[in-house]
Amino acid sequence: MVEDFKWANQLARPVIAGFKAYSARGASTKALHMDANESPWAPPPAGPREEDYNRYPAQQPPVLMARLSGLYGVPAENILLGRGADEAIDVLLRTFCEAGEDNVLICPPSFGYFDIAAQVQGAGIVKVPLDKNYDIDQAAVKKALETNAIKIAMLCSPNNPTGNSVPSDFIESLCAEHPNTLIMVDEAYSEFAARGNLSDLLDKNRNLVLMRTLSKAYGLAGVRAGVALANPQIINLMLKVLPPYPVPRPVEQAVMKALAPSAMAVHDSRMAIWMSERARLMEALPDCNMIAKVYPSDANFILLKAKDDDALLASLTRFNIKIRDFRSKIPGHFRISVGMPEENDLLLSALGITPEAVINERVAEAFRTTKETDISVRVNLDDPGTVAIETGLGFFDHMLEQIAKHGGMGLTLKCAGDLHIDSHHSVEDTALAFGTALKQALGNKAGIGRYGFVMPMDETQARVAIDLSGRPAFVFNGNFPTENVGAFAAEMCPHFFQSLSQSLGASIQIDVKGDNTHHMIEACFKGVGRALRPAISRGPTTDIPSTKGVI
Repeated sequence: MVEDFKWANQLARPVIAGFKAYSARGASTKALHMDANESPWAPPPAGPREEDYNRYPAQQPPVLMARLSGLYGVPAENILLGRGADEAIDVLLRTFCEAGEDNVLICPPSFGYFDIAAQVQGAGIVKVPLDKNYDIDQAAVKKALETNAIKIAMLCSPNNPTGNSVPSDFIESLCAEHPNTLIMVDEAYSEFAARGNLSDLLDKNRNLVLMRTLSKAYGLAGVRAGVALANPQIINLMLKVLPPYPVPRPVEQAVMKALAPSAMAVHDSRMAIWMSERARLMEALPDCNMIAKVYPSDANFILLKAKDDDALLASLTRFNIKIRDFRSKIPGHFRISVGMPEENDLLLSALGITPEAVINERVAEAFRTTKETDISVRVNLDDPGTVAIETGLGFFDHMLEQIAKHGGMGLTLKCAGDLHIDSHHSVEDTALAFGTALKQALGNKAGIGRYGFVMPMDETQARVAIDLSGRPAFVFNGNFPTENVGAFAAEMCPHFFQSLSQSLGASIQIDVKGDNTHHMIEACFKGVGRALRPAISRGPTTDIPSTKGVI
């Protein structure tokens, strides 16, 4: 470890290696802080999320760092968190590149900020262009590293704007063959690449530095949060340069909420759609007579070459669609971001391509976080293909699956609750979040059946009636022979549907008779699913099923 420390300090700018970092606040404590000249009063109005805004945050918030450690699969000591990966790139250059002395290597066309950050720092720039297929020219890169004094090789994988990945074995060879050069790889789009990321190479390659962002796959571009992943000695040197308090408390809160364990299932569902839409665009775009070539992509964007630049831009402008113009760097080329299905349909229409007839799916997400529970729900009323449920209560998971299966809907739901106390909060809050998502997915309810009726069989008889009226009402008739089914309290069955009725805005009536509590509860959940199926189904018209014209 001592040898590592000397190695890192020898690479760093002498002024950085020698000075002591600004004394910013470390981890939050319960001490009476009279050390930082802060206001003792929280800003008005001081709600629960603003009560600590008058105090400086930790330089690297421990709870958030622990969550990022789990997300990226590396220890917290290997992570520097800043205001986007852009700041991490800038800090890396200011830590290791002496102005007017040190050089960096870049492979254009690539992420434009590499060039800007190097110029601002006063570093020399050695350029090794991509080859004619926009792949890394491996031989030329290695030759440049051998014949020039390169402090940092700045690569991007998947590359922006070309969308192709750099082979991981090439990265490993650079690290091994040039131990006194930092091999930096910007992996902003690695979540979209089939090959994954390079974080598993960090242990064996002390000169490897990875940049990751929360702006893309996790939808936090407006929050501005990104990280550098590297050897702890590199991170410690960078922390000296990182400005004080780089992570505002609202940013910390937003990131923690977006990366909550319950939210990860929703991120996975979105990623599956993203990848499917990328493939759909890749297949459809070559049919446009204004496009000469569409390049393969490992990212959430697609590079294309235009046949007729002016006609392409005019068609998109007519639909008020903006794409990134790269003609100044790659003549005739543009970059298109992959959007939601309906956005991609609009893009294709603007380009004169008739999208495949796809039903506008009714999809909605709902999130509920309380002191007792953390819940995420994603429903798709028109595609039952995905059902993934995890509440910590096996029987409850099975019951929710019955609603999804018999209701003919897709359901991704995850709940982390205080089951060490009892199941009450988890069941109740799940119903509220589920009902909220259903209500949002139904939209204005145009064309739906509205009503649902069912009579399940088995030895238990259950009768269920549903009216998606917009007015919550709940009636339950039934007596359970026992108090529990496993860890699930029988009394929570009617309570679940009562809460669902409230958040969905529906009239739900259930009559159940039987002599087996398990079967009775299951009949209720199956019955509600079967009643929902005709109620949420869309007919051939878009009429609102109400004489009032609105529900």
